[in-house]
Amino acid sequence: MSYIDGFVIAVPTANKQKFIEHARQLDPIFIELGAIRVIEGWGDDVPDGKVTDFRRAVQATAEETVAFSWIEWPDKATRDAGMKKMMEDPRMDPSAPGNPPMPFDGKRMIFGGFEPVVEVKA
Repeated sequence: MSYIDGFVIAVPTANKQKFIEHARQLDPIFIELGAIRVIEGWGDDVPDGKVTDFRRAVQATAEETVAFSWIEWPDKATRDAGMKKMMEDPRMDPSAPGNPPMPFDGKRMIFGGFEPVVEVKA
């Protein structure tokens, strides 16, 4: 089974196009490093919860939209090798000249790696 990296971030709603452009420039690097696919989701129906929710998890303000993204890898070994290379890749450094600045506050990103345990297909 594949391996999944998941991400939840709060993006200033005014930065939606910048977020899309940032993803279009950087997401292909994950494919180059072995990912099967990358999905970027823009919050459309993200309800407030009674105890917790996506907005609270990333401390989203009223002026921000929650984005949910994931990277699918063929397996954990490919992911581990790809993420190691990604951390060393100068194209991923937002402070490097010519690289796009992050259109969100990366300090509030939540992320993790997940091993699929159930998969149901149509």
